Amino acid sequence: MTPLSLAISFIGLLYVVSEVVGAPQGYGPSAGHFIPLTRRTQPLRNVSEWAEYAKNLRDATIAKYSSQPSQKRGTGENLMVNQGLDTNFYGSLAVGTPPYPFDVILDTGSSDMWIASSECQSMCEGTSNFDSSKSSTFKSMNESFIITYEKGYATGTVGQDIVQMAGFIISDQTFAVVTTTAANFLQNPVTGVFGLAWQPLAASGAMPFWQALASNGQWGQPLMAFQLTRFLNVSQAGELEPGGSFTMGYTNESLYTGTIDYQDLPDGKVSYWMQQITSMTVQGKSIPLPNGSASYAVIDTGTTLVAGPAANIAAIYAQIPGSQPGTGSWEGFYSYPCDTVVVVEISFGGPNWSISSSDFEFTSTGPDSDECYGAFYTISTSNGPSWIIGDTFLKNVYSVFRYSPPSVGFAALSEIALAMNGKVGAIPSATLGGNSAMFTLESGAAPPTRTSGPVAILISVFIATLVSFIQS
Repeated sequence: MTPLSLAISFIGLLYVVSEVVGAPQGYGPSAGHFIPLTRRTQPLRNVSEWAEYAKNLRDATIAKYSSQPSQKRGTGENLMVNQGLDTNFYGSLAVGTPPYPFDVILDTGSSDMWIASSECQSMCEGTSNFDSSKSSTFKSMNESFIITYEKGYATGTVGQDIVQMAGFIISDQTFAVVTTTAANFLQNPVTGVFGLAWQPLAASGAMPFWQALASNGQWGQPLMAFQLTRFLNVSQAGELEPGGSFTMGYTNESLYTGTIDYQDLPDGKVSYWMQQITSMTVQGKSIPLPNGSASYAVIDTGTTLVAGPAANIAAIYAQIPGSQPGTGSWEGFYSYPCDTVVVVEISFGGPNWSISSSDFEFTSTGPDSDECYGAFYTISTSNGPSWIIGDTFLKNVYSVFRYSPPSVGFAALSEIALAMNGKVGAIPSATLGGNSAMFTLESGAAPPTRTSGPVAILISVFIATLVSFIQS
């Protein structure tokens, strides 16, 4: 066999192998990974159940942002799942040795990672829980853990283990193993929460998975990004639907158009992903806003709707003819005629971003009613931020959370992204990745290195064999 024919044979072999054992599915450059998201659809509810659901959302938002975090010492793509008609967006990760997959809510409004324990029992019934005794690499930290969220609370203990997501691995990630949650907080198959805000906000004091990767230079670009789907008020939607994508280390240029408008975090403070609302219009009319921190807003993928100060929310609905404040369980919400097309635009110091009227319409007041409740509601948090900007807004933009410089960016969704809204289909499977970046968070550890893939090994073998053949 001649050197030329040998080279051609090896190149053909490399092509076949690369198709079989190449990088994880989903577009992305090296050191950038893609995570499919799944949306969980809202279960069918009667009028009283909707009222209780709305009350719980509002009460839990107040609880989440009224609490001060406990002070203690101490690139890939994941295709998401849309759960509960845009109620939650979750992705997948793996924990332990051997690795076991879990579905977790991706939450930019908190910083702790936690997984329900096998000891959680009835509070976490129906979820696939974590049994630390079955992981040979799990280490207990002998510390207690408690945190509150928009939709509930969780308590347990703190531990360390190997955690991997979208091809990235941290060998000693600190997280909580939860033994108690609020009733109905976790709904099958969701097993926990994956906090994506900054370390100072963490109740455990631990550095979040994303921040460890970004600070250690593991990402091609120091950012992560979301594209969320819309299934709210889609009658044929199922309990779980495709939820969009979450990328680490790069932005998926097929999902947005134009440029990404970045605005730095106010005062350079890293805790929440905060932005200042500089202007807001409803039906073309400007809503008066205070200056400075009184108009700061958390950009929170883990919050379903949009919450704000009572005076500002009242001013919003004042621009909608026929609107009325809710009562009872609907206190803090407003109703308005369903046939009204509500146009809301928000600016954070750059372009105006519109919220679809389909997202502003939360639900009807009854099965035969012509009145609907809006997705903006009031909160009063003396210690927390004034506004919580959740998925009602984020479904309308491509959102980017940048590590350095600390900032949030938005871009217009592309036609490809918009076409995913309301498109019923199979939910994505877990995407943990293949060619991984692995490192520890221990002080004095060697610089992280990326593991060699099978294709690289075959290339080395090919070159060595070819050189040997020529020399002979």
